[in-house]
Amino acid sequence: MAKTGHRRAMIMKALTEHGSVQVNELVRQLGVSAVTIRSDLCKLESQGLAIRSHGGATAARTPPTEHAIPQRDAINHDQKERIGALAATMVKPGDNVIIDSGTTTITLARHLRDAENVTVMTNGLNIAWELAEAPGVDLILTGGLLRKQSLSLQGLQAEACLQAYSFDKLFLGVDGFDLQFGVTTHHEAEATLNHKMVERARKVIVLTDASKFGCVSLHRIIQLNRVHTVITDARISDEYRDGLVNAGIELLIAD
Repeated sequence: MAKTGHRRAMIMKALTEHGSVQVNELVRQLGVSAVTIRSDLCKLESQGLAIRSHGGATAARTPPTEHAIPQRDAINHDQKERIGALAATMVKPGDNVIIDSGTTTITLARHLRDAENVTVMTNGLNIAWELAEAPGVDLILTGGLLRKQSLSLQGLQAEACLQAYSFDKLFLGVDGFDLQFGVTTHHEAEATLNHKMVERARKVIVLTDASKFGCVSLHRIIQLNRVHTVITDARISDEYRDGLVNAGIELLIAD
């Protein structure tokens, strides 16, 4: 029998994949009573993630589309550049940091080319390329299987590599950021690796342009209680500005 949080995550995964779920089918899959499943669906509906229907529920939100790197890089490009520049001010001489793959996090890498005495681990090939000739940066790649859609390395080799290290800060890119469901990404292996990164870092800093707020992708990386800082742009809504502050998360706006 799955615990409540894990069970609801599995229901949310089914909703995202199929668009709807049936109570009887969830009872069979999860090994709990229909009363428990209906309670779960009520909770997801109260969070704005599902709409209850006769015998089940439908997804309340459509997951964001995953674009290829060139397309993603062009979307909200100016906002991402400002986010990266602000994030770079948080990296100090002597820091050991992880930079997750992505088109927002790569802007951070561009602003670290002149950094001094910094160690960077990354699973992003494009990020490694940006820092390959930076004289003050010691660069570590995770290794692993290349996912060409995101130019990211992932899998068991990448996950195992992280176990030997401890980092001051993780700069995490996301595909979705929801106040209730948490931080999400499109791909299961990336979510697993990102979660391992969170475990190895003393501070988790999410870099996201404001278009990702309110989006829920298929795979959850972490819930918001694991996030220390969010760096975003000035288009953030009052709902999310207040929600982050009320959750005790440091909010930095890149104007």
